[in-house]
Amino acid sequence: MKSTNFLISSALLFVACTNDNDSLMEQQDTIQPPMAEKVAFEMTEHGNTRIDDYFWMRLSDEQKEATTPDEQTQKVLDYLNAENEYLEAKMAPHKALREQLFEEIVGRIEQKDESVPVTKNGYSYYSTFDEGDDYPRYFRKNLESDEVQLLLDGPEMGKGLSYFAVGGQTVSPDNALMVYGVDTVSRRQYVLHFKDITTGEMLSDKIINTTGYAVWANDNKTVFYTRQDEVTLRSYRIYKHVIGTPSESDELVYEEKDETFSCYVSKSKSDEYLFIESSQTLSSEVRYISANDVNGTWKVVQPRERNLEYSVSHFGDHFYIITNLEARNFRLMKTPVNKTSKENWEEIIAHRSATFLEGIEIFKDFYVLEERTNGLTNLRIKSWNNNDEHYIEFNDPAYMAYTSSNPEYNTDVVRFGYTSLTTPNSVFDYNMKTRERELLKQTKVLDDNFSPDNYVSERHYATARDGVKVPISLVYKKGMELNENNPVLLYGYGSYGNSIDPYFSSVRLSLLDRGFVFAIAHIRGGQELGREWYEDGKLLKKKNTFYDFIDCGEYLIEKGFTKPAHLYAQGGSAGGLLMGAVMNMRPDLWNGVIAGVPFVDVISTMWDETIPLTTGEFDEWGNPKDKEYYDYMLSYSPYDNIEKKDYPNTLITTGYWDSQVQYWEPAKWIAKLRANKTDDNLLMMYCNMDVGHGGASGRFERYKEVALEYAFLLSLEGIEE
Repeated sequence: MKSTNFLISSALLFVACTNDNDSLMEQQDTIQPPMAEKVAFEMTEHGNTRIDDYFWMRLSDEQKEATTPDEQTQKVLDYLNAENEYLEAKMAPHKALREQLFEEIVGRIEQKDESVPVTKNGYSYYSTFDEGDDYPRYFRKNLESDEVQLLLDGPEMGKGLSYFAVGGQTVSPDNALMVYGVDTVSRRQYVLHFKDITTGEMLSDKIINTTGYAVWANDNKTVFYTRQDEVTLRSYRIYKHVIGTPSESDELVYEEKDETFSCYVSKSKSDEYLFIESSQTLSSEVRYISANDVNGTWKVVQPRERNLEYSVSHFGDHFYIITNLEARNFRLMKTPVNKTSKENWEEIIAHRSATFLEGIEIFKDFYVLEERTNGLTNLRIKSWNNNDEHYIEFNDPAYMAYTSSNPEYNTDVVRFGYTSLTTPNSVFDYNMKTRERELLKQTKVLDDNFSPDNYVSERHYATARDGVKVPISLVYKKGMELNENNPVLLYGYGSYGNSIDPYFSSVRLSLLDRGFVFAIAHIRGGQELGREWYEDGKLLKKKNTFYDFIDCGEYLIEKGFTKPAHLYAQGGSAGGLLMGAVMNMRPDLWNGVIAGVPFVDVISTMWDETIPLTTGEFDEWGNPKDKEYYDYMLSYSPYDNIEKKDYPNTLITTGYWDSQVQYWEPAKWIAKLRANKTDDNLLMMYCNMDVGHGGASGRFERYKEVALEYAFLLSLEGIEE
């Protein structure tokens, strides 16, 4: 076996010495991929022994963070770098295409930009981008004096950093102080900083290892925040910090000791209450105190129960509760603030079998419900004073609508966002009394040839193998001839009840304008069609997610949109698990697959409770220490089901600092795929050595990876410009 170091140097030499594109294409077959060393590691569970030849790729945080790498760390780094160099060598003939894609993607984005201002407590808050900036500047404007203040200078703060992200920003009730979080590692471990925004001076207070968000009590000097477990990153402790005191002396006000739960702190829109919410997949529990009584005793709204979920909002003398209590698709209830247990809950909006209740936004005279019917979101306006109600109308066959930033309580205007596969993201103010809407901003597409009328959006329904109708949203260039030679990119996720709505992407135009059809498979495991849709795609029904996606692909072929030689699949994170599963189940159906930060080593990850997120996800995937779940997970786990057979062209992406899907899952996966596949198709991985799960932090840097993905797809179609 060739050494990893040799593979790195040979790939570099190839790229450096070969400039002619025809010559590059001719020499592609001479590039040898890195072949990872096999070191057998036995894992015996429930009497079953699995052999993991690549377990050695796993590093601890201490190894990754060490100034001088040890032998194992260096071996892993060499392998990851070898994969990166192999990818660059194989993609060298398409360098011009990647550069062209990046330039046109970035070229459609307005360099100088400003967000729609959000009003709160006498100030208007907004952010701006100047030309060439990777990060925004944050401002506020005094609505009385028109004085503008710079709150945070993102470009200056992120200068010289390989990763930079600002977390939640909250301002004290007296408008004098601000707390915000900063992450410079990409593990979503934020440091809280405090600023006096009346003087512009930074305070000495600093709090490490937080979620990046804090809420103010009404005394203007006390904040409550969440700390994470340093190993698992579980959000499990709520602390109270008083400005000017050392963080080491902060009072622990709540600790979530159940390792399957996480906890967070928030403030009611009325500014009267502080909430601590503990939650996991199947249940929740909310505590509250008055925001005026920082030393008060936290009271429980309703003690946690298995399979009981609820969330709390405040209005007047009542808490308003969205809950699944005897309501699979949730219903709205209310209870007096001094009688909060479920025996006192009174129904306001009843449960509906065909409509899923997702959220509520409360104002002084109205409240707005986010509901989902037939997979699409509706905004329902109701008056507190009478039975008057109406829905905001939307006309696209497939779209995404949502309540936006609405911090003000004393207003008749709700702000909402709207987008579709053909309509750029739009921000509206809607007067709930007059029913008039005002378009405040629509994201500009800097392309003289762009018009929403140039594209066609459709909604289709594929019949799954068990007879269920699975929605598909798709978009393509108007006027193109639809036939089996069309390249189609099918996207899917299907986990955690996350609904994938059909939204506009100017980035996606680079595929549509080159003849691609883009489609979203709204598969089970999401929540597009209500709670049942989610429950039918999790735990011991997880395979429905994979079957639905495959059946959507078959539908697109049956309807003449494409054929396997031109069908591509894409998904990330849990959607990367989807990609790995459908590659194993139906490798013949796809010409190419893109798997981003893929969760593919299901049993090993879910067995290890020290890995971030594991304990909180037993009710999503199952606990493999239970043999029934172990056997079921083993039957679909992508890493465990690799076989000696042909696989489609595959591009895998990951981040070395990923805290949600550790880099070693995709690294082990590609190594095992390469050792077993019997085809000559492309198999490549890009590991960004500076970032985590969310990818690059700069405004435009992330599009380099998108350009790589698109170049991968287009090159497989023989499209080079």
